[in-house]
Amino acid sequence: MKRPLLIEFMNGLLILLFIYSGSAKLMDFPAFQRAMHNQPFPGWFAAILIYTLPALELGIAVLLMLNKWRKTGLYAFLTLMTLFTIYIAAIVFNFFPRLPCSCGELIRSLTWNQHFWFNLAFIVVSAIVLRSENDTAVHYKKVPV
Repeated sequence: MKRPLLIEFMNGLLILLFIYSGSAKLMDFPAFQRAMHNQPFPGWFAAILIYTLPALELGIAVLLMLNKWRKTGLYAFLTLMTLFTIYIAAIVFNFFPRLPCSCGELIRSLTWNQHFWFNLAFIVVSAIVLRSENDTAVHYKKVPV
């Protein structure tokens, strides 16, 4: 069964977001490092995130491109975006004393509230694509007669 064009478009948006986000971090790596070390968590955790976040984002984008691995990529995207959104919610509700952002230029122009809703929209999009992926998988299963 062929996926609807809208679902493919939505999946493409997820891919573009993580390619943009991951590559923006790598293209201005020194600024990303400084921003991560200025976050309200321990330095050792920032050091881990500096190398894992761009790799995770780009890796998830690749998974979303591959039909065989799309479902895994969707779960990973949904998980990572949910974690990002929880972090932003903590910022919005003033849980942290410092509010630096290590986002790319497009996201950096958003307020924290806008960033929260932006992330939430992508969580909804990924859930829709995942549901479609699950529905498509059901159609491929053989039903006993």
